[in-house]
Amino acid sequence: MILREKVLTAAEQEALTPDSVLQSLKNGNLRFLANDLTERDHSAMVRNAAKGQFPKAVILSCLDSRIPVEDVFDKGIGDLFVARVAGNFVNEDILGSMEFGCKVSGAKLILVIGHEACGAIRAAIDNVKLGNITAMLTKIKPALDKSQDFKGDKSSKNDDYVEYVAKQNVLNTIQTIKSKSPILAEMEESGQIKIEGSYYHIQTGEIEFL
Repeated sequence: MILREKVLTAAEQEALTPDSVLQSLKNGNLRFLANDLTERDHSAMVRNAAKGQFPKAVILSCLDSRIPVEDVFDKGIGDLFVARVAGNFVNEDILGSMEFGCKVSGAKLILVIGHEACGAIRAAIDNVKLGNITAMLTKIKPALDKSQDFKGDKSSKNDDYVEYVAKQNVLNTIQTIKSKSPILAEMEESGQIKIEGSYYHIQTGEIEFL
């Protein structure tokens, strides 16, 4: 176990590369799966983080309570910017937050996480009509259009189809980030950041990188 009492510094963040951050997340998930999480002095980290923040990555996750984002990557206070919304899609507010995280605050990676048994994906498949959920689901509908080549029952009761749509939704979110944010697209093009996708397996805790 490693006791890490200080949060990332500006110099440490500057030395990171998008590839090293991605590998750090992969390694952290392996530790999570092995129940070998890093020991942290959270009280000390809270005090140190008050002086400033220099996170490694921006994570866009679904709202789902079964995905404790920092935990599944074995990361601590000050390591990650985390945005959450049911269906892990982007809108103007989340794109602005990502631009802040990367362009202003120096994060090296954007990672979109979809997940197994996603209720928002199932609701989009079922065309649910309920309050503001109706409008929210329109952001996920493009993934349905991109899943027409799925061979089999295209219903929310088919777990394979739900997974297929969820992964298409992650890829669509990445495409939307690049098309709707010239800032982030240019940063990726120049190698300053990477924009990646992943899929969380609820039953095991494994992050599959797409």
